[in-house]
Amino acid sequence: MWIGWVEFDVLLGDVRSLKEKRSVIRPLIADLSRRTEAAVAEVGDHDLHRRTAIGMSVIGADATHVRDVLDRAERMLAEEHPEVTLLSVRRGLHSSED
Repeated sequence: MWIGWVEFDVLLGDVRSLKEKRSVIRPLIADLSRRTEAAVAEVGDHDLHRRTAIGMSVIGADATHVRDVLDRAERMLAEEHPEVTLLSVRRGLHSSED
């Protein structure tokens, strides 16, 4: 079993309140979750208006599949969501035998 995770550090566009932030983040998380079939959540910078951290995890039978899903999510966020800017990405990949 392989477990992969990724954390995206994201800068939001013209957001002036936490309510506006939620209106941007919720559809983004839903899209990532629906299209990758992975667990996705806001995992940091909850009190900042224009920043957020989005975490995602995937479990699979082989490392290649897990890497592919994480790569696809990163491309989606960077290329298909102009309302946000991807600042950095941190990843991890572990085997159940580690």
